[in-house]
Amino acid sequence: MTTTDIAAMTGLELLRWVQSTDSDDVPSIRRLIGMRFDKVEHGHIVMSLDTRPDFANPLGTVHGGIAATLLDSVMGCAVHSTLPAGVGYTTLELKVNYIRAARTDGQKLTATGTVIHAGRRTATAEGKVLDDEGKLIAHATTTCIILPADA
Repeated sequence: MTTTDIAAMTGLELLRWVQSTDSDDVPSIRRLIGMRFDKVEHGHIVMSLDTRPDFANPLGTVHGGIAATLLDSVMGCAVHSTLPAGVGYTTLELKVNYIRAARTDGQKLTATGTVIHAGRRTATAEGKVLDDEGKLIAHATTTCIILPADA
């Protein structure tokens, strides 16, 4: 797929294409930490990953940056899924609340992001990360700025 083809896709089309190809050929944060697209819908994204020892903080549990990255990804992609072709976004603000530690032993973490408001200039979303027992690891909100195609 060419850059021109990608630019012609809506946010939802692009995310569904990424989900369906699930290629590790293209460098990305998704590839780096092993995130998978589990569900891609308009305004709603679910991604997951399996923890590993490389994710450890000095205390031996999963570093909070992993949860923050998952949250930023699912909330941002949820916003992206509402955008027309050629329109982009970036995170303006990210607020994360950490609830409990996650293990580094292959535990599956699942993140869900849902759009709250999608406007012309900004969008907001909320997200949460659950462990494989359904326990809340972290939750967050974001504000994204919408980047028009002509900007």
